[in-house]
Amino acid sequence: MIKHIVCFKLKDNSKESKEQAKEMIMSMVGKVPMLRGLEAGTDFLCSPRSYDVILQALLDDEKALEAYQSDPYHAGVVKKYLGEAAEASIALDYYI
Repeated sequence: MIKHIVCFKLKDNSKESKEQAKEMIMSMVGKVPMLRGLEAGTDFLCSPRSYDVILQALLDDEKALEAYQSDPYHAGVVKKYLGEAAEASIALDYYI
């Protein structure tokens, strides 16, 4: 199994904007078939080093991660939205 984590620093880090980004991430449930699990959360500390929103996806293997990256809903809707809303992002993929 692979855990895919992405943290986003939003251009607008208001509570409403963070919640909207979280909802967009969670909208993948039932629409992106290779996901084995999905979590999203928003930061409440708002420190200078904080990122605003986290995506944590569970996938079977590297092939599933590749398929996820090009999935039409993920790439065409969610990734596009977050790419426009975020000023920065970081990612980490690891085996569990």
